[in-house]
Amino acid sequence: MTAHQQTQQLLDFIDTSPSPSHVINTIETLLAAFSFIKLDETEQWTLQASGRYYVVRDDSSIIIFVQGQKPLVDTGFKLIGAHTDSPGLRIKPNAATSTDGLLRLGVEVYGGPILATFADRDLSLAGRVSYKNEQGTITSQLVKCDKPLLRLPNLAIHLNRTVNEDGLKLHKQQELPLILTHLTEEQLPAAYFANWLQQQLNIEAKRVLSWDLAVYDTQKGVFWGADNEFYADSQLDNLASCHAALMALLDERVLTTDNTLVCAFFDHEEIGSSSNKGADGCFLTDVLGRIALATQTNAEDFLRALAKSFMISADMVHAYQPSFPLAYDPDHKVLVNQGPVIKVNANQRYSTSSGSEAVFAQCCEQAGVPYQKYANRNDLSCGSTIGSITSSRLGIQCVDVGNPLWAMHSIRESAGVEDHHFMIEVMKMFFSS
Repeated sequence: MTAHQQTQQLLDFIDTSPSPSHVINTIETLLAAFSFIKLDETEQWTLQASGRYYVVRDDSSIIIFVQGQKPLVDTGFKLIGAHTDSPGLRIKPNAATSTDGLLRLGVEVYGGPILATFADRDLSLAGRVSYKNEQGTITSQLVKCDKPLLRLPNLAIHLNRTVNEDGLKLHKQQELPLILTHLTEEQLPAAYFANWLQQQLNIEAKRVLSWDLAVYDTQKGVFWGADNEFYADSQLDNLASCHAALMALLDERVLTTDNTLVCAFFDHEEIGSSSNKGADGCFLTDVLGRIALATQTNAEDFLRALAKSFMISADMVHAYQPSFPLAYDPDHKVLVNQGPVIKVNANQRYSTSSGSEAVFAQCCEQAGVPYQKYANRNDLSCGSTIGSITSSRLGIQCVDVGNPLWAMHSIRESAGVEDHHFMIEVMKMFFSS
């Protein structure tokens, strides 16, 4: 498969996954084609050598694993971690308000998005709605409105003369509510929005109890550049990493390995990972422990297996943008389409050590893939990933890597076609070696 074909698969993956819950639904559809079995955390697990399994927690985090043919104590786990969430806007519980005849939806800022990039975009809603079914049981349903539904119109430059000098600054409380529609004097905002939800879900409005609704950009992903060497879409941070890891795992040569392979994709990374389904929670610890129990691995051998394990924490990296040279350490500029990046931070904001760095570098060399190294400027704060969190919780050696990305946390991010191909190839090498 060519690099462009792999990237088109990524764009399709993202465009069907506008919320973390949709990400999991898309992944489950892909896994079904490879005969993966869904496990329930409330039930007892029976695992077979070479068996293919996955576990979902609260609809937006997933751990996928292939049970190795050799005992865990001999091989340990080979893990790749990433996250399913992206910064953006989420709809508040009492969202619908009327201002001068316009119905607007109140939003809460999720994570650290570049808010100005949400202005003048064709926005819509997607996510999960919880409701009471006819039997009185609480259940949930995905919702995704495909049409442009909402908008955040910019203030005209005649009324904001210094916007080009000062930048667009949006007050998070006053200026972020999104326009949905006109209201007549007889229409009530909350009732209108409830009726809209009812039409989308085909569920009586009175049965709806709560929702997790994300604002998303309806513009689909595209290739761009003179030779289509770049691509742009929303949520590249970090669905590009999820997709690369998944494609590596689903390679038939990888699926027949002796090792126990794990892909762990967590929600809530963008807000610190501290939740029952985040990387700072117990989800991965629980699943690895239950794999050990189901394979009759005793407590000491489980710890021995963890000591032999290795994890790649995959998250996107700041690509060098020549219009802003002072934002980068001049000796650590990473370039688009020049290969995956090893992220290094002496203060362990990234989990990379010299030992784990060497392991990933060797995988790149074995796969024939170029690689780069990134370190932040000393006078700028460094971001963080799930790597240090999971590594410290489990005692597993870990390396933080990612592909170069322009406009991280914009509603429209860009990256390189060749890099996505490179990352898939090195992840295949990691899983199969």
